[in-house]
Amino acid sequence: MAESTLSFARQVKEEIVRLYRPDETKRALLSGYLRINGSIHISGGKDSLSLSTESAQIAKALYSYITDLYGVPARFAYTRGINFHKRVQYHVLIDDPDYILGDLEVDYFSGKIPVNMVKGDEMASNYLIGSFLASGSVNSPTSSNYHLEIAVGDEQYARWLMHLFNKVQNGHFEAKMSQRRKQWIVYIKRSDQISDFLILMGARDCCLEFENVRVDRDFANIGNRLMNLDSSNFKKTMKAAERQIEQINYLESKGVIARMGNPKLMILARLRKEHEDASLDELAKYLSEETATTISKSNVNHLFRQINEVYKRERGED
Repeated sequence: MAESTLSFARQVKEEIVRLYRPDETKRALLSGYLRINGSIHISGGKDSLSLSTESAQIAKALYSYITDLYGVPARFAYTRGINFHKRVQYHVLIDDPDYILGDLEVDYFSGKIPVNMVKGDEMASNYLIGSFLASGSVNSPTSSNYHLEIAVGDEQYARWLMHLFNKVQNGHFEAKMSQRRKQWIVYIKRSDQISDFLILMGARDCCLEFENVRVDRDFANIGNRLMNLDSSNFKKTMKAAERQIEQINYLESKGVIARMGNPKLMILARLRKEHEDASLDELAKYLSEETATTISKSNVNHLFRQINEVYKRERGED
């Protein structure tokens, strides 16, 4: 499959497995992966462990981790789906896996918590990385819906995984949990926390892509909000100007403006009719120029309030 066709989640996972890991962190990662995406098969009276993935890169990494740690003769196999996409599923197969499962504290029957696999921040982080490799996904940064999740089939385990999420990095993450059909979803939705988790997993290139798109979108959203705000302010200015001009025309027709005896108010009345779309700041500037004094926006607003009060009184609206 060409790199350009990979989903963002797949790119993240394949960047993760290219990193060098010490043996202890390999164990934690494998423990998280096996707990979610491992299965036991019995054939001819013998047990075998199967680790499945749609990525050849992830399968190679799992094979490498297991052979490095345990020196067992793991095998590769693959199956092809019969659905429309006909996706290939890769399998890493290990015979007689009891020792490996015991060492990694993976118990498919009792659901026992792997206490020794999550001691310390580094081990806990790698356990989460293994869990993400097994059943995690993260939305493309081009999506407006920021979402990173790990799906599991057991509610109690999902709740424990959520608490583990919220414990690493001094509780920086705020993971939550929900149910989707027969699965339990542990997820984070804040974009900054998704970026931090990508960094924690070592997916630095994908994090950079995520941040670049996110920043571009945030700037675009800010621009749109400012445009909407400008449009809203302009509409408010025009509506206020229409009301002010209507009041001025009415008072002038009754000779009231001239009788008020306020030169600044008379000049402002003329300026408002000459500059229908002018803001209060602009009217203050025009009035300052004509009177050779400093007139503030607040002064202009006060004069318009006087006009409004007189208009209401003349119309008997008080």
